[in-house]
Amino acid sequence: MLEIRNMDVFYGDVQVIWDVSFQVKPREVTALIGTNGAGKSTTLKTIAGLLRPSNGGIFFNAEDLSTVPAFQRIDRGMVLCPEARRLFIEMTVEENLDMGSLRGRAKQQRRQTKDMVYELFPRLKERRRQIAGTLSGGEQQMAAIGRGLMSLPQLMMFDEPSLGLAPILVREIFEVIRKIQADGTTVLIVEQNVKQTLAIADRAYVLEHGRLVMQGRGQDLLNDPHVKSAYLGM
Repeated sequence: MLEIRNMDVFYGDVQVIWDVSFQVKPREVTALIGTNGAGKSTTLKTIAGLLRPSNGGIFFNAEDLSTVPAFQRIDRGMVLCPEARRLFIEMTVEENLDMGSLRGRAKQQRRQTKDMVYELFPRLKERRRQIAGTLSGGEQQMAAIGRGLMSLPQLMMFDEPSLGLAPILVREIFEVIRKIQADGTTVLIVEQNVKQTLAIADRAYVLEHGRLVMQGRGQDLLNDPHVKSAYLGM
C-alpha cells in the first residue's frame, strides 16, 4: 500500500533522514521504533505531506505523491493522528469529529461513521457537546483517533498515541489500534512504548539517527538482543 524509496529529509541545512526505504502492506500494523530524535515523527510528517523530501519517493497505492499536497493525501485515503493530539481545543468533541469529514465520501457518510466512532469510544458520545480542551488526556486521544477515522482512511498513521497516558489507558489505546486494523484499516505507528508496539506489529523497522538499521517481524524484533538492550532495558 505504501512504499518509501531512498528518502532524504532536511530541516533547513540539517539532514535528519538518510536514504530511508520501507514498505507498509495492506491490512497490517507496521511499526517504526527508535529513540527520541531518531527521525520517526519527521518520517510520518513527510509521508503525510507536511514536509517535503529532498530526495526519494513516496508511493501510495502505486501513485507517486511527490506533487500531491497534504489535504489531497487525505482524499487518497491517508490520515495522520499527530503527536500531542492537536485537537481544536475550543470546539466541542462533535465539532472536532466533523473536522475529519469535510470532503467527498467522508462528508457524505459522516453520520454513519460518527455512529461507528461513538460505538468504539462510548465516552466520546457522552461528552460530544463538551469542549475538547476540557477533556482528560485519554479522552483527547480518543477524540484525535475518532477525528482521523472520520476521514475513512485506508492508511492511518499514529504518532506517539500513548504519550502522557496512564498505563491502563495505554492498554486501551493499543486495543483500539488493533481493532482498527482488524476492521480493515492499515496502520503505521510510531511509538516509544516499544514492548506493546512490537507485540501488535506484523512488521517493524528500527530507526537510529535518521537511518534504518533493522527490520523484521514484530515478534522477532521483540526477542532480538539489540532491541532488548537498547529499547527494553533488558
